[in-house]
Amino acid sequence: MRFESAGWTHVGRRSHNEDAWEARSELGLFVVADGLGGYEGGEVASRCVVDTFSGFCERVTRDREATWPHNLRPGHSREEDLLLNCTLLAQRAVLSRRVGHLRDMGSTVVALAFGARSAAVAHVGDSRLYRLRQGHLEAMTRDHSILEEMREAGVEPPARGESPYGHVITRALGTERAEPTVRRLEVRAGDVYLLCSDGLYEPLGPERLAAGLARGSAAERAERLVEAAYAAGGRDNITAIVVEVAE
Repeated sequence: MRFESAGWTHVGRRSHNEDAWEARSELGLFVVADGLGGYEGGEVASRCVVDTFSGFCERVTRDREATWPHNLRPGHSREEDLLLNCTLLAQRAVLSRRVGHLRDMGSTVVALAFGARSAAVAHVGDSRLYRLRQGHLEAMTRDHSILEEMREAGVEPPARGESPYGHVITRALGTERAEPTVRRLEVRAGDVYLLCSDGLYEPLGPERLAAGLARGSAAERAERLVEAAYAAGGRDNITAIVVEVAE
């Protein structure tokens, strides 16, 4: 597959940026991580996650005989297994550095990997993947959060900004609960994918996300969305990667 991709990030109204991102079109890999645990901890954790994904994907792409730390699963695509292995390695990497002043750090992650004919997404926490297809925007991930657990239990929660649990996630890399959700994606030419941290989607909502993805180059769309989230009052770090599958 061929892609046009670009990423953009903004510190928002914070004093430092704990988001990290990587767009590796040549590997078919795109990753956004949102760090937790304060100034240095959040930055270290998110960069550690992104670097682990990028490093492992590059290694197994260049060396087809490279050893995978976890066995491939019957019935799953190479992309699904790739992202599962990346996530488990990232968990190991973050845990190994949780000492001293970094002892409370962690990170969310959302990652998209493309193969020859399909793709896969993996996520931990509340960083998200959206897909715009023929003008229709669809969330391809479901947050690991208290609010989503309430919905799954049949309880309609209050709006995220109105609930004391609005920003409470139930899984994060570097914690005891770090199991990723991994799923295969069917891909079509013309699809536009958006990977983003909560600092982007919270101030905008689905309609404005769809409008921001509707036109322009990948770089123009990513920058437009980030700037719109900031203009809408976004206080958190704001990060977006836009990936368009070529016709």
